[in-house]
Amino acid sequence: MSASSDRGATLEVERVSLAFGGLKVLRDVSFKAESGSVTALIGPNGAGKTSMFNCISGFYKPIQGRVLLDGKDVSNVKAHGRAALGMARSFQNIALFRGMTVLDNIKLGRHAHLKTNILQGLLHLGPAAREEEALRAEIERKIIDFLEIDHIRNKPVAMLSYGLQKRVELARALAMQPRILLLDEPVAGMNREETEDMARFILDVKEEWGVTILMVEHDMGLVMDISDHVAVLNFGQKIAEGVPSVVQNDPEVAAAYLGSGDPAALMRRLQAEEGAA
Repeated sequence: MSASSDRGATLEVERVSLAFGGLKVLRDVSFKAESGSVTALIGPNGAGKTSMFNCISGFYKPIQGRVLLDGKDVSNVKAHGRAALGMARSFQNIALFRGMTVLDNIKLGRHAHLKTNILQGLLHLGPAAREEEALRAEIERKIIDFLEIDHIRNKPVAMLSYGLQKRVELARALAMQPRILLLDEPVAGMNREETEDMARFILDVKEEWGVTILMVEHDMGLVMDISDHVAVLNFGQKIAEGVPSVVQNDPEVAAAYLGSGDPAALMRRLQAEEGAA
């Protein structure tokens, strides 16, 4: 599914703060994901990365700040409304219907864009039948082939390996026709081969579809390899931002990950993790 280079949306987070009771989990966080780029949001456990994702996607309401999509303030738009505007998301814990086939799980990603109503869909007659047939053909041609999962399209998700399930979740997100794709730990729990495959697909989504990608990821080797821009959170605050080479040499980032502000030590750790993968 090829797309023009201007298809991706620009995401801006402006001074977002979030609290649960008296506990502030995000404090005055701002960053930008440029159209058609891969931006990584990283930080130690508990830094607030998933909370930020929930603010961006509409699951949480910040106590202050704004989320903008192509300059439009969507802070008061519900999650389903943001999906209709072109925002799609995968989850840290796989959220697929395990008893359904791969194809049926992927088709669910397009429900926000279907034109027929519930009754027509249940009866599966006339316009609903034609729309579903067209949807199936499009998914098989543009998404299943793209992600190289043709051989499993009719298998129940429960029969698949963890890595393939993560790929199916990516496929379902792509079925939403996103302009911006939020990936929450896309390679968590994967072996090296699965990680390399997912990295290739993420880059292909950026290059061939023109989609803007924002990802939360703990695999620092992946982050440094495929990201155009990196923002770092620690204890709910942004402590660094920039291109990967700048971020990985930032003493404050090294201190957040290692307890000491030694970028060289952070580099040695990243290299050791890459060699052990």
